[in-house]
Amino acid sequence: MSADYSVLIDTETWAFIERTNSFYPPDAVDHTVAQQRDVYNRMCGAFFTGYPTGVLAMDRFIDAEDRKIPIRMYEKRDSDPEAICLYFHGGGFVVGGLDSHDDVCAEICDATGFHVVSVDYRLAPEHLHPASFEDCLAAFEHVAATSSLPIVLCGDSAGGNLVAAVSHHVRHSNRAPIGQVMVYPGLGGAQDQGSYVTHAEAPMLTTRDTLYYAKIRSGGEDWSADPRFVPLADTDFSGLPDTIVISAECDPLSDDGRHYRDKILAAGGKAIWNNEPGLVHGYLRARHSVTRARSSFRRVCTAVHLLGQGRWPGQL
Repeated sequence: MSADYSVLIDTETWAFIERTNSFYPPDAVDHTVAQQRDVYNRMCGAFFTGYPTGVLAMDRFIDAEDRKIPIRMYEKRDSDPEAICLYFHGGGFVVGGLDSHDDVCAEICDATGFHVVSVDYRLAPEHLHPASFEDCLAAFEHVAATSSLPIVLCGDSAGGNLVAAVSHHVRHSNRAPIGQVMVYPGLGGAQDQGSYVTHAEAPMLTTRDTLYYAKIRSGGEDWSADPRFVPLADTDFSGLPDTIVISAECDPLSDDGRHYRDKILAAGGKAIWNNEPGLVHGYLRARHSVTRARSSFRRVCTAVHLLGQGRWPGQL
């Protein structure tokens, strides 16, 4: 049964959806990748809200074998950071970069006082899997080697997938992340059941869109058993960092967060899943215009802050 969005989604959120669609149309996946990036960048620019007072950012590069990975480092003036938040942006592995989530990272820095490092990982289709994972892993290894502060991984959508992939890969390291926070992540759930069916035609992201992005990232190869591509395909969920997943109710990806939480709990770990009522994929851009999104973003920042301090929220 399909969801009734006229009931689930409130007026504020509909206004956000309509504004988003005026820049980034629902049929964007039918456009060329170059066109998608152009309209996505213009949309992100239109939603940009600037930096909170006292937050500074610096662009740097990480040397990784035969390439340089751009990063943006945020710090809060006169703050003594207790941790580092390593942020992986969303965008279906196809669009997005340092600018698309610039103000989000600045606001996380302001809310937590942590250093935040945003990673400009390589995008598909020019760079197929595992390129994005390799860049995020290299960024983690760089931060772990150059700072003694605890590390919290955070990311939205495709970035949430990369958070989980890196966490699974480095869980046994002596510098493993202290926590991971994922916002409406796509983790590779079965696309013929659950939220992928109920919310197949959701505003902002459809199940068809998720199939498109997976195909572009994979280059047509079958990576369905690779946890770096599909974190839910891992056979071992033990030893993972404390985990908070925050999904949007009106999103085909929402069940991925629930299944991921359940697997961690079954393996004896600590995990919370919040499914935000009436919210849609991409709602971080609505955090200044939609009451529900504003509240959820506060929960995201609280999750990052508490995990970075080695504290467990119990609930959010």
